[in-house]
Amino acid sequence: MGKKHKDGKDGKKAKKKKSHEAVSGAGLAAAVVNAARAMRTVLSRNLLATGLYAGQDGVILALAEEGGLTAGALAARLGVKAPTMTRTIGRLEAQGFVARKPDETDGRLTVVHLTEAGRASVDHITEAGRLSERQAADGLSEKDVRNLLKLLRAMDENLHVGLPDAARNGEKPVADDI
Repeated sequence: MGKKHKDGKDGKKAKKKKSHEAVSGAGLAAAVVNAARAMRTVLSRNLLATGLYAGQDGVILALAEEGGLTAGALAARLGVKAPTMTRTIGRLEAQGFVARKPDETDGRLTVVHLTEAGRASVDHITEAGRLSERQAADGLSEKDVRNLLKLLRAMDENLHVGLPDAARNGEKPVADDI
């Protein structure tokens, strides 16, 4: 049996927690942000052949999955602010990937739909994503990738717990304790 500490936990758990705290302060946020930025850069490069830019792929994939959506629904789904989504939709419309149409049931609303070019780009976007994921996972085993996904999902969940609903919908939370 391991040696018990004051808190009733054995030495292994106490050491694990201590090393966890040391690792948490050793640039975890920077490592995750840098990896995400590098992934987005590679995806952007892989999307160039489609004529799309970073962020536009998510709009097209959301519309392909859901059909027509309002700008507000797209912004909420993708976790961005409405003005950002409006600019993105404008660019996609100018490029011929989407079209805005009045809502069939509520004339006050405008719904964004994919055009033929937008629908044709879905396979290219999917392939660009696959290429980016393959590059990111190069040298990792299938088990490593599954564990990484599990850990990243857990981190995402940890970071969303306790956030106000507004922050979950793409608005920046304000830290009170900094």
